[in-house]
Amino acid sequence: MKLSTFLKPVLLLLVLILGFFLGISWKEKLETDDSPKTETAKVFKTKEEPTTSSRESEEESEVLRPEELHTIQLFEKASKSVAFITTSNYRYNIFSRATTEVPRGTGSAFVWDKKGHIITNYHVIQGADKATVTLANGKSYAARLIGQAPEKDLAVLAIDAPAEELIPIPLGRSDHLRVGQAVYAIGNPYGFDQTLTTGVISALGREIESVAGIPIRDVIQTDAAINPGNSGGPLLNSSGRLIGVNTAIYSPSGSSAGIGFSIPVDVVSKAVPDLIQYGKIRRPLTGIELASEYAHRSLGIDGALILHIEAGSPAEQAQLLPTRRNRYGELLLGDIITAINGKPIHSRSDFILELEKFQSGDVVKLQILRDEQQLEVPLQLQ
Repeated sequence: MKLSTFLKPVLLLLVLILGFFLGISWKEKLETDDSPKTETAKVFKTKEEPTTSSRESEEESEVLRPEELHTIQLFEKASKSVAFITTSNYRYNIFSRATTEVPRGTGSAFVWDKKGHIITNYHVIQGADKATVTLANGKSYAARLIGQAPEKDLAVLAIDAPAEELIPIPLGRSDHLRVGQAVYAIGNPYGFDQTLTTGVISALGREIESVAGIPIRDVIQTDAAINPGNSGGPLLNSSGRLIGVNTAIYSPSGSSAGIGFSIPVDVVSKAVPDLIQYGKIRRPLTGIELASEYAHRSLGIDGALILHIEAGSPAEQAQLLPTRRNRYGELLLGDIITAINGKPIHSRSDFILELEKFQSGDVVKLQILRDEQQLEVPLQLQ
C-alpha cells in the first residue's frame, strides 16, 4: 500500500513532463511547416493587390489609345470656342394687343475674335427677330446682326461679352485639303450642345446652292455626322484648326446620311472682314445688271445676258449694249458675256462668282457675243 501510494505521484509527474516536451515538439513542427506558406501568401498578396495609383494608370493605358487621347484633347480645347444659338420671333395678338416671343430654331456658331464677333450660317438667323448666343461656359448674351451674305450662307453676329470669356477659334487653310484626311465637327444637333462627331473628307470641289440661289463653290464634303442644329458650327482638321463652316446635309429624311457639306475656310476668311466692316461682301462695280436665271433658261442662253446698264458706269464707258426694244416693240437682246479673261461664263452666277476674284481698279477683258459676232471688250472695275 505504501509503495503504490508513492508511485502514483511519480507516474503522474512523468506523464506531465512527457506531455510538456511533446507539446513543444509539436509546436515547433507546426511553425516550421507554416512559415513558408505565410511567406508565399505575402508574396502572392503583393503581386495581386497593386496600389491604387498604379492600378488607375494601368487601366487608363489599356482603355485609351493615343488617337483617342488626341481626339479628347482636341475637343476639350476647341469646344471652348463653339457657341449655341437660339432664335425667336415676336408675335402680336391683335385682340389682346400683347406681344409674345415664339421660339424659331437653334443652330451652332463659333467665336471669331475677342471683340465679340460670332460666325454662323445665314440660314440659322434668317427671318428671326431675336438671336441669343450661349457660350461654352453656359453664359448667354443677346446678339446683334452685324453683316450677312446669303450668297455664301454666312452671317456675323456680335455680343457684349467680356474678352476673357471669348476664345477665338484658330484658323486653318482649305486650299491644301485632301480626300481621306480626318475631320471633326462640333455643334448642337437637335439642341444637344457641345456634340462632337468625327469622320473624313469624302470629296472636294463640290457645289451647293445658297439661299440666294447663287452657287457656293469648292465646298467640302464630309461623312462626319451633320444634323439639324449643326449648321454654323466649325469643321476642324486634326490640329484643331478651322477648315470649314458646316452648312448643309444631303438626306431624303433630313437627318445625317453620311454626306455633309462645309463652306471652306478660305471663303470665310475673305468674306468675314467685309461683313464686319460693311455689313455685306463688297464686289467691284461694273454697272451691269444681268437677266435672271429663269430668263437665261427660257431663252436658252449660254452666258450672262446684259439686261440693263447704269448711266456713267464702267459698262457704259466700255460701250456694252443692254437688252432693249426697237420702235416696233420687238425685243433686242443685249450683249451676252461668254468669258472673263478667258474663263468661260455659262450663267449669271458664273459672272458674279468670277468678279469676286478682282478688285477695284482692275481691268478685265470681257468676251461677248453681239449679233452673233464674238468681240473682246476691256472693262475697268470701280
